[in-house]
Amino acid sequence: MAQADEETRGTLSRRRSRHGRNGRSSVVGPDVPPIDTRIDQFDLTVATTADYLRGAWPAELADVRFEVGAMPAQNSGTDGVDRWFVDRARRRIILYRLPIQRMSKLHRNDELHQRMMVESCVFRAVAELLGKDPWDLGPERYRFL
Repeated sequence: MAQADEETRGTLSRRRSRHGRNGRSSVVGPDVPPIDTRIDQFDLTVATTADYLRGAWPAELADVRFEVGAMPAQNSGTDGVDRWFVDRARRRIILYRLPIQRMSKLHRNDELHQRMMVESCVFRAVAELLGKDPWDLGPERYRFL
């Protein structure tokens, strides 16, 4: 009988922690959606747009790095605040999140138009890098039938 009690205690101790709290779920649980911030949405939009452009222009954009920065360290001297920086020598494009999100004039401030603004900045930055017109990069992208 004593051996049975030890086995039972051993089984219980494996199932529960010292205070009976083992096996509890995380604080937020599985039903709570993951945190989705404006920064996450911006990064996702830049990444998906860059992937689209890499698919359309694989040879030209194979070694280009897309990066996201908060604000430009210094302005290029043109009117306004820079939205992106193109470094042709290093094959690098930096998109500045705060000027794109906060200083862009949208005729409707909703998720769709905010995403379209970010996409247009990625297109214009890539067009600057490649020396092309932004509309030539993906003419079918925004054509609705």
